[in-house]
Amino acid sequence: MIIVTGGAGFIGSAFIWKLNNEGIDDILIVDRLNTSEKWKNLVSRKFTDYIHKDAFLDILNGSQLSARAVVHMGACTSTTEEDADYLIENNYRYSRRLAEWSLDRGIPFIYASSAATYGTGEQGFSDDHSRLETLHPLNRYAYSKHLFDLWAYRNGLIDRMVGVKFFNVFGPNEYHKGPMASMVYQAFQQIQKSGGVKLFKSYHEEYRDGEQMRDFIYVKDCVEILWWFLQHPDIGGIYNVGTGRARTWNDLVTSLYRALGRDPSIEYSEMPGHLKKQYQYFTEAEMAKLHAAGCSHQFSSLEEAVSDYVLTYLTAGECCL
Repeated sequence: MIIVTGGAGFIGSAFIWKLNNEGIDDILIVDRLNTSEKWKNLVSRKFTDYIHKDAFLDILNGSQLSARAVVHMGACTSTTEEDADYLIENNYRYSRRLAEWSLDRGIPFIYASSAATYGTGEQGFSDDHSRLETLHPLNRYAYSKHLFDLWAYRNGLIDRMVGVKFFNVFGPNEYHKGPMASMVYQAFQQIQKSGGVKLFKSYHEEYRDGEQMRDFIYVKDCVEILWWFLQHPDIGGIYNVGTGRARTWNDLVTSLYRALGRDPSIEYSEMPGHLKKQYQYFTEAEMAKLHAAGCSHQFSSLEEAVSDYVLTYLTAGECCL
């Protein structure tokens, strides 16, 4: 059995899609659905059982539950969440309990960290875990993720598990994320409504409006990397998961318009004050470590990925893989 936490969420459910495509359906999904629409991500998936995230922790200790691997994608991913206690309990302590349970039983543990832990990027974007102590996250969410990375590193456990630092992920199965959904999804909705797209103005002299840069990565590429790690349980450490090539927001939106066969119409609006102090103007994953580990996956270009997302899913009215 493979345990996937956050299995109804964006990346977690996409990974279950990948597992199903590989002929694997002995999967235990751990999540919290509440009133969210993310239950739709499970409708076409095959799995053994579903357990609420709180009930799952209750049954771990003393249970006879066993697993081939634990793929821990569950977390609160809102970068604007202000309840730090909630984030630390949910993203740090929950992860720690699950990691300890897995390691005590010799079960491979793969977990989602985040590129948000790099802060403004003043220390670069190296996934050398010896540099973890130098990072300065800009928001509570990133800090909660960073705490777990530090815990694993300081306790000599980092090489006994795999942490993946996802950069700007977009693709099907994200529709339920609301304001945390990717700009591709949000821009598509804007175009459908008004024909135009709004991007934030730049407040950094080195970047013109819309020229702020991100390492955008397609969710289908992300799950290929998770699958690769699942096939190589002898590999441990923290690894970036991005394309290794930063592109601008203008590039992203232009690719979307091109996929729709329309001319771009972009307006630049004021950034909310609470975002200005925690805004990343540039992110770009250093990918040498993953390549050195033996992973040779070829990532989709931004244009290829946006086109697939738009034409196969968004314009077809398909929300899910």
